[in-house]
Amino acid sequence: MENAMAMIGGRATHYIAAGSGEPVVWIHGNTGSCRWFERVMDIPGYRHLAPDLPNFGRSASLEGVPDIAAYAEAVRAFMSALGAGKAIIVGHSLGGAVAMALATAHPELAKALILVDSCAPTGLKTPETHYPILEMMRTNKALLAQAFRGGVMPTMKDEALFQALVDDAMLMAAPAWSGNARALERFDRAAACGKFAAPVLVVRGEKDAIITEAMARETAAAFPAARLELLDGVGHAVLVEDPDRFKKLFVEFAASIR
Repeated sequence: MENAMAMIGGRATHYIAAGSGEPVVWIHGNTGSCRWFERVMDIPGYRHLAPDLPNFGRSASLEGVPDIAAYAEAVRAFMSALGAGKAIIVGHSLGGAVAMALATAHPELAKALILVDSCAPTGLKTPETHYPILEMMRTNKALLAQAFRGGVMPTMKDEALFQALVDDAMLMAAPAWSGNARALERFDRAAACGKFAAPVLVVRGEKDAIITEAMARETAAAFPAARLELLDGVGHAVLVEDPDRFKKLFVEFAASIR
């Protein structure tokens, strides 16, 4: 697996890449990094590309207020710089919003979407009482790890990966801890999603404490060619909780759109 840095749009961008073939672009969620996809980027026949978004991981910070459209533009520039062409785009959590923003603004870049435990096209409202907790987690690694175990990846068994994901989360830029939640509140691409004709797979884990089944159903209903997969026994992060199960789902979906 290639682990690299590149200057893209005047901004240092960290990414990982693996394999060769049809391009797949992986977009991580809030407090995430490209490491979230390391266990699923070995699917053969594909060129896997996963950046750290601006404000996250080892990439440079974003200028101005965190914004979903700005993150989507950063992914577009990343795809252009690496010659990704038309790709299967996978978005997890906040990355699902980024994927929707990218695909609806630039449908020529998206062969298909896979939205994993994604916010709905009408965004995600964080209760005001949660904002002080978000700011506490910014400097309290133990509190963040507790939140990860309880609400994000309740069935996670790979302790080494878990700790690495927590470490990566602590690299997120300070303005993004509350700023990303505000950005998701402002997000609304429902009308544009209705015009996106390519295949869409919406995935939700039954133990997800962040995205409800109703939200997942709203997401699937927003697209003309979407289907919904409800997964028992996993939480908000099947990508790391049960990567083999996700890879099987990916292969089946990819085969159906060839």
